[in-house]
Formats: sequence, C-alpha cells, structure tokens
Amino acid sequence: MPLEPRWVCGVDEAGRGPLCGPVVAAAVVLDPARPIAGLTDSKKLSEKKREQLAPLIRERALAWAVAEATVEEIDRLNILHATMLAMTRAVEGLGRMPDEALIDGNRCPPLACPVRAIVKGDALEPAISAASILAKTARDATMRDLDARYPHYALAQHKGYPTAAHLAAIRRFGVADFYRRSFAPVRAILENPPLFED
Repeated sequence: MPLEPRWVCGVDEAGRGPLCGPVVAAAVVLDPARPIAGLTDSKKLSEKKREQLAPLIRERALAWAVAEATVEEIDRLNILHATMLAMTRAVEGLGRMPDEALIDGNRCPPLACPVRAIVKGDALEPAISAASILAKTARDATMRDLDARYPHYALAQHKGYPTAAHLAAIRRFGVADFYRRSFAPVRAILENPPLFED
C-alpha cells in the first residue's frame, strides 16, 4: 500500500495590531492534487483578491479551521499569548492533528505535533499563505459586522487599526466593550477622557 501523504498545516493570524475585536487564526492543510493559483501573503493581496481566494481555499483544502481569541482573553493574557491560543484552537479545529505545523513568524504555539516557525512564512509557504487569507477575511468580516452595529467608529474602513480618524472617533464616542483596554492608545483614552462633549 502506498504511504499516506504527510499532513502539513500552515498557520497564521490576523488582527494583532488593531485596537478592537478578536485576534483570528487559521490553519490550512492544502491538497497537492488541487493547487490554488495566486496564494501569497494576504497583506500583498487586494481585499477583492482575498475575498476571491478564501472560498477556493475552503473548497479545495484537505482541511481548514478558523479560530479566535476574544478581546477579554487578549486583555487578560496579552496579545502574544492570545495569538498563540487562537493558533492552538485553529490547529485543534482541523479534526486531526497534523504531522507538522508551519507557523508564520518566530514564535510557536504549544501543539501536540512538531512545529516550525518560519519568518515571512506567509510569503514563502503556500499553506501559510492560505491560512493568512482565511484569517484576514474572517477578521475583516467581523469588523464589517461590528461596523453595521456601530457605524460611528468606521470600522469597515480601518479594520480597527489606530488611524488618526479612529482614535478621534474613540475619543468622541467612548470605549465600547469590543475595545482592547490593555492596548496603550485605548488605555490612554480611558485614563484621560475628553473634558468636553462635541
């Protein structure tokens, strides 16, 4: 009998830098028999291209999973440990433990399989590229959902990153419960609230 091909998953995250919302991780095991053209670091792709590739990845991959760590977990654990937690949840969500996990970056989550960190892996390893696309599109969808409920923060535009307009909106409308209170710009607004209302 031929040996079953090794199950290698790529793992990446989205949303470490924003001031609000969860940090999202994805794990993907690609199928060598069903290649996907155009995979690369999600940050190098247009939003339209990411949204085109994401359903292809979900359709053609041998396995995929998306998981997150909540704002409360980010504030309790810190963003690095919350990211590792989200990555662990994504790999465990695959349904079976891979033979190896390739992690974008220079830190590895604690997994019950061999792990290898690859700096700039999202541009070098197709499985990590696929994971970066799923994580980014899932987090962007979360931001659009929040934007529909809280349009005054313009979350669909900046996706929660600390732009000048975003910080001005937080100062004007306050720190909602989906903000990361442990992040310095949010903490500074909480500690020094505006003295006047617009």
